[in-house]
Amino acid sequence: MARGPKKHLKRLAAPKHWMLDKLTGTWAPRPSAGPHKLRECLPLVVFLRNRLKYALTGKEVTSILMQRLVKVDGKVRTDSTYPAGLMDVISLEKTGEAFRLIYDVKGRFTIHRITAEEASYKLLKVKKVKLSAKGVPVIVTHDGRTVRYPDPMIKANDTVKFDLESGKISGFAKFESGNLAMITGGRNMGRVGVITHREKHPGGFDIVHVKDANERQFATRLTNVFVIGQGNKPWISLPKERGLKLTIAEERDRRRAQKA
Repeated sequence: MARGPKKHLKRLAAPKHWMLDKLTGTWAPRPSAGPHKLRECLPLVVFLRNRLKYALTGKEVTSILMQRLVKVDGKVRTDSTYPAGLMDVISLEKTGEAFRLIYDVKGRFTIHRITAEEASYKLLKVKKVKLSAKGVPVIVTHDGRTVRYPDPMIKANDTVKFDLESGKISGFAKFESGNLAMITGGRNMGRVGVITHREKHPGGFDIVHVKDANERQFATRLTNVFVIGQGNKPWISLPKERGLKLTIAEERDRRRAQKA
């Protein structure tokens, strides 16, 4: 048996949503250990080279990062395989751009430009609430943060608005019917809709029913639901499809209309 963690990743085994082609080599960048899981993240090298086209090779990406030009959530990152993930803010001060990593309706990370004002905060899903050493109440979030002394009303599955500058919670949205949510896993990944109700299954997976702006209903597991606003007002700007999934026929009609 091999000893220790794996250090390589074959291109064909890389997550499909990175959209790497098969024939440009054997290997893919293996994300470093970090706040997001290997299959739910986007390494900085893929974002800068394959998405933004700011570099042609991995070596060029390294030289950009080593000039300390790229910040993730307000912190300079120089590791080309740093795993950026959902809701992370990537800012490039030299070009004055900021991006939020967010899914499109096909379940892929899209290039979503945001304003400087919106780049000052991010949304975090609360994974658990617990007491740490010496009885300090903390929440643990989806990107591995531990935030001390949260509002006592905040519970697991809620969403908090986190100020990146101060490291403080500036607001929170409860996980409850009537709030807007984004789906972060499963067949409906990237869709946005209002939570209608939650089915509890003791010993099984709780199912959440969601209705989008086109009045289409769908259901998914509780773990895949990320609240992004109170009522039907999102706290973050959404990509151009606004989380509305079209059928194949509707997509075809839209393409034909654009050509005409």
